[in-house]
Amino acid sequence: MSNEAKIFKYNTLSDVAVRFRSDLNDFNYVLVYAYNGTGKTRLSMEFKNRGRDTEANTRDTLYFNAFTEDLFYWDNDLENDTERVLKINADSNFFNGFKELALEEKIFGYLQRYAEFDFKIDYEEWHISFSKGEEDKIKISRGEENIFIWCVFLAICELVIDGAEAYSWVKYIYIDDPISSLDDNNAIAVASDLSQLLKKGKDRAKFIISSHHSLFFNVVCNELKKHACKRYFLHR
Repeated sequence: MSNEAKIFKYNTLSDVAVRFRSDLNDFNYVLVYAYNGTGKTRLSMEFKNRGRDTEANTRDTLYFNAFTEDLFYWDNDLENDTERVLKINADSNFFNGFKELALEEKIFGYLQRYAEFDFKIDYEEWHISFSKGEEDKIKISRGEENIFIWCVFLAICELVIDGAEAYSWVKYIYIDDPISSLDDNNAIAVASDLSQLLKKGKDRAKFIISSHHSLFFNVVCNELKKHACKRYFLHR
């Protein structure tokens, strides 16, 4: 059997999304390596849109990308400079069942692996406050914010895999560049933890992972190489 790579040419990202959906009829995972600027985030949205029926108000893809991070935004309390909180866009389907399922324990289980701060979710005001030691309502760094949001996403993925009714609509999970602000040590840890979760969830959903980070991508590839996995290099 030849190991020679095959080149497929497509006119639009929508056509690529159709190809991925076809691949996932036979594979559990599609892994995509691509440089920044080649359309990874736009591809993830094309894939999501392919599974959305606006008239029936149905969807089939839970996704993590730059748009996911935008569901969280800071209220820095500019007047008093004391009550800094991260607001949550509660209207998004991303947070289906968020309040009822109380995810703090699952989120913290991941967060303690990568960071050293605590958090509290206010489900009435839909915001999150952070603390370190005696300091409360602090503004965490952008890197810490990104890893916190990633841990929220992992906790929601666990709910999908465990069969939570609030996420029963999820057929595909599309993850685009989850580690853009992490150093190499955390990139390896995130890739390893994610791969274990993907293996656990292969009978509940199909997964697409895209990244420009070569170390992260290689770790995921190695973790999943014995499983039903399709790999691509996306070139503009």
